[in-house]
Amino acid sequence: MANRQISDDRKAAYYIGIILTGIGLLMFLSVFFTFFSAATGGVSGDEFGSIGFRAVGGILLAIVGQVIRGLGARGLAGSGVILDPEQAREDLEPWTRMAGGMVKDAADEAGVDLGKALNRGDTHQDMPFDEKLRRLARLHEEGILSDEEYSREKQKVLDEQ
Repeated sequence: MANRQISDDRKAAYYIGIILTGIGLLMFLSVFFTFFSAATGGVSGDEFGSIGFRAVGGILLAIVGQVIRGLGARGLAGSGVILDPEQAREDLEPWTRMAGGMVKDAADEAGVDLGKALNRGDTHQDMPFDEKLRRLARLHEEGILSDEEYSREKQKVLDEQ
């Protein structure tokens, strides 16, 4: 059974990554405030040395923050750091469950009954006439349908037309 909860360590890594990203972006954006102050004469020459550090350091900090956030969100295997498909499936289970829930919510809001759409006996009702015949012929050529089955299904399609 897959773990249905995200561990506290992963949650902490996720939030630390967000905080580091925010600090990095603030450091980077502070460079622009320095330039605007310099244009008005409010910056001394000593401050220009720290501009490069803040710009490069801010971007690097934002990148590191995003990497840590991604690892916290998806786990080591889910992020591809550890190549273990079973562990990746377990790491990503809360997110895939959430995504499926969002799809169901959107379908419910749109008035689509997923149970009815998935359990419909004849799934090719809306398919064009010629496509139905092509698919039947392909199934027959591949040996999936016998001659009798192909003839019977082909006749059904022709009768519908």
